[in-house]
Amino acid sequence: MLCKGITESFGAAIHALNTTKLTDGVISRSKRMMLDTLGVGLIGSRTAVFNKALTYSQSFKSDERSSVWGKSQITLPPPYAAFVNGIAVHSMDFDDTWHPATHPSGAVLPALLALAEMLPSRPSGLDLLLAFNVGIEVQGRLMRFSREAFNIPERFHPPSVVGVMGSAAASAKLLALSPAECIHALAIAASSAGAPLANAATQTKPLHIGNAARRGLEAAQLAQMGLEGNPAILDIPSGFGVYYKDYSPSAMTVPASGDFKWMLEDQDIAFKRIPAHLGMHWVVDAALAARAKLENTARNFDLRQIRRVTLRVPPSKYVDCPLPSTEHQARHSFQFNASSALLDNKVTVSSFSEAQINRPALKELLSKVKVETPKDNQPSFDKMYCEVEIETDQGQSYAARCDTFYGHWRKPLSQEDLVDKFSVNASSVLCSEGVEGLIDVIGNMERVRECSILGSYLRLTSSQQEQCYSLRRL
Repeated sequence: MLCKGITESFGAAIHALNTTKLTDGVISRSKRMMLDTLGVGLIGSRTAVFNKALTYSQSFKSDERSSVWGKSQITLPPPYAAFVNGIAVHSMDFDDTWHPATHPSGAVLPALLALAEMLPSRPSGLDLLLAFNVGIEVQGRLMRFSREAFNIPERFHPPSVVGVMGSAAASAKLLALSPAECIHALAIAASSAGAPLANAATQTKPLHIGNAARRGLEAAQLAQMGLEGNPAILDIPSGFGVYYKDYSPSAMTVPASGDFKWMLEDQDIAFKRIPAHLGMHWVVDAALAARAKLENTARNFDLRQIRRVTLRVPPSKYVDCPLPSTEHQARHSFQFNASSALLDNKVTVSSFSEAQINRPALKELLSKVKVETPKDNQPSFDKMYCEVEIETDQGQSYAARCDTFYGHWRKPLSQEDLVDKFSVNASSVLCSEGVEGLIDVIGNMERVRECSILGSYLRLTSSQQEQCYSLRRL
C-alpha cells in the first residue's frame, strides 16, 4: 500500500499492524516494561499528588468505570482512571526511560487498561501487547523526527508531546479504528500535546504523564465518533513540527510491505533503581564508588571531615538544584542525590522523605558541593557521564566516574532484579496474592484470555485477598 503523506503512513501502519508482527524480543521487552510500570504505579498510588488528582477525578461520573490501581473500592470513568493511574506511574519519577529521551510506558499502559475494562469485546493479553507496542513504536518514531530530541530536554517534557500521541495510537489500535480514524486520533491528540519544563521538580510534572494517557484515550474515542483534525498533522511545520527546531519527519513503513521492524528491537529501555530523574543514577553510582575508595583508605573516616565534593555532570538546568526543599526538587538534584549517597551509602525511596531532606548533616554536606560541566560531557542519556570527587580536610582526594549505571539500556537490569523491584513496590500496596498474580499474568500475557484481569489484581489490597484464588482460574 502506498501512502501519500507522513500522517497517512502512520494511520495506515497503526491500523495494519497485527499480532503476527510481534517478535519474541519485543514481547519480552514490553512485558518487562509493563511489570515495572505497574509496580511504580502501585507505590505511586500512595503519594500526595496522586491523592489530590484522585479526589478531583472522583467528581466525574459515568456509566463506564475502570479500575484505580491500588484502590479496592474505587473506580472512575475510563479517561480519569487513565489520568490518575498515569499520574501514579510518574509521581515518584520511578518509571522507565527510553532514548531519545521520554518515559514511554506511563502514557500508554494506563490508557489501555482503562479502555480494556470498558470494551465489550474483552481484549486478550496478545491484543494488549500489540496495542502497547503500537503506542511505544509511535513515540519512538516521532522522537526520531528531530536530532535535538536525542539530548536531555531543554524546553518541554517529552512525554507530554510524544506520550499523548502514543496513547492515542495505542487506544486507536485497541478500538480497531480505521486508517482514517487513526489519522484523526493523532491529529486530535496533537492539540493536547506539550508541557513546559518549568514545571519539572514540582507536583505538576506527574500530571504530564496522566494528561498524556487521558488525552490520548479521549482523542481515539473522539475520532471513533467522527471528530476530525488536520490529516497532515505530522507532515507540516505548523503541525507536530512546532515542537522541534529541526523537524524532519519520515513515513512509517506499512507492515504489509514485509520490512517492518519495531524500534524496541534495537533500542532497549532503562529501568530505574531509585525514584529520581534518570541522570541521578549516574551520580549516585559514582558517589557510592568514591565513598568506597575513601572508606578503603580511612576505615573510620567521619564524613564531617569532607572539605569539598565536586560533581562533574552534563549541563542541564532543570536537574541542577543546589538546596532542594521538597521531594520533587530532590528527585531532580544532582547535589542532593550525590550527598545522600555519600552520607547514607545508599539512595532509596525513603531518601526523599521530608525528614531525610531536612537533616542537618545532609544540609551541611550540600553546602560543600560544587558542580562542574566539562565540555566533553554531553547532555544525552546515551553519552553522558558523572564523576564525583571527594576532597578531605587532610588534603586527600577520592574520585570515581560512572559511564553506564546498572539499569541503563547498555547495562540492563536482570529479570530477577526487575521482578524484585516490582515486588517491593507492589507489596507496599497489595497483598502477596495480588503481587504474585500480577507477576504471573504479565509473565504469560501472550496467553491470557482477557487482559482486564489485571485490573482485578491491581485492586487486590490486603482486605481483598480472598478474591485472588478465583481470579487465577480466569
